[in-house]
Amino acid sequence: MEAIYEMTAISPFAPGSYPALKPIAGVTLATTACGIRYKDRTDLLVVELVEGTSVAGVFTRSLTASAPVLAGRAALKSGKARVLVVNSGNSNAFTGKSGVHAVEQVRAATCELFGCAPDHFYMASTGVIGEKLPYEKITAALPTLKPALSAAAWDDAARAIMTTDTYPKMSTRTVTLAGKDVTLNGIAKGSGMIAPDMATMLAFVFTDAAIAPAALQKLLSEANEKTFNCVTVDGDTSTSDTLLLFATGKADNPMISDPLDPQLAAFKKALLDVLHELAQHVVKDGEGAEKLVTIKVTGAATDAAAKRIAMSIANSPLVKTALAASDANWGRIVMAVGKAGEEADRDKLMIKIGGVVVAKDGEADPSYSESQIDAHMKGREILIETDVGIASGVATVWTCDLTHRYIDINGSYRT
Repeated sequence: MEAIYEMTAISPFAPGSYPALKPIAGVTLATTACGIRYKDRTDLLVVELVEGTSVAGVFTRSLTASAPVLAGRAALKSGKARVLVVNSGNSNAFTGKSGVHAVEQVRAATCELFGCAPDHFYMASTGVIGEKLPYEKITAALPTLKPALSAAAWDDAARAIMTTDTYPKMSTRTVTLAGKDVTLNGIAKGSGMIAPDMATMLAFVFTDAAIAPAALQKLLSEANEKTFNCVTVDGDTSTSDTLLLFATGKADNPMISDPLDPQLAAFKKALLDVLHELAQHVVKDGEGAEKLVTIKVTGAATDAAAKRIAMSIANSPLVKTALAASDANWGRIVMAVGKAGEEADRDKLMIKIGGVVVAKDGEADPSYSESQIDAHMKGREILIETDVGIASGVATVWTCDLTHRYIDINGSYRT
């Protein structure tokens, strides 16, 4: 079958409009184009945070993690943050001692300019792996960015961190915490090399809530596991994955130190919503993606087993290319379940596509006809449900189809 859509240069899921992110007390941002890789393209973001800001984070568990990731892990032990510097176009990964030196030089220049303690400085870099970061361009631009800091530059910030993204990714929520209105703003980038083992590429969330670092870390880790760690584009985990959550405390709610405090209920929901929305944008903007695919697995031995089965389906090139062609080739789903390495009962296996049972009891459903799901397969959003007949483990993950444009983008990424 032919796909119903022509390939698009900009994701078909790109929003018609973007949310207006409100200022957050204690957060100011500025961006510029300093020519790290591309000419006349915004590629540097600086965020200043008020003294005393709490921070939480999760980073890639890749064994070839970038120099900024290693520095961020070390700084996170302080639990505090004052300045965030983000560059696009160069990931400063697999750059040896020169990569460490680049981070040290940017940190030194930033800390001197902002009066920042070294362990309150965070840096994130995204782009090509294996090329030395021209850090001098960053340090030269920093003095021009400080006077340009603004509480309203959220759209510019989201665009500055893009690489192969076709649109900026933003989300916001406002809730009540201990009688005070608190706001959460999030920005993210990610389009390819997406199979997170913590978060996805780069994502930064800011709030004016007063929450202690340890509690903030617990909240972020739990929300991340249900959002960024449940999406995949191509099965490849980045060397640079970074997710940071900053809480300035300027909402003036009483400081919350217990992550189980019932007053946090609305905040937890808002954080989950922001991360979920950002993670969904990453999948929707997957390189060359034309379809958003939701995969639900039930009946597994455990929830963890269900997730591994779901990810096996989501990361299968055979499944993803069939979806790109609007082909309901459910045999490829059977294959992906079988290779996951988790318990599955062949003779109890059931598969639904678009809510229609296509296979059950170990064989094709005799009442199934492809015409029943033809319209669904040609749509923008696909639902695959699989019950593996073992126990009660469940999981839901999200992925996209795999089109020829993925090859076009990645085949020319460095040229």
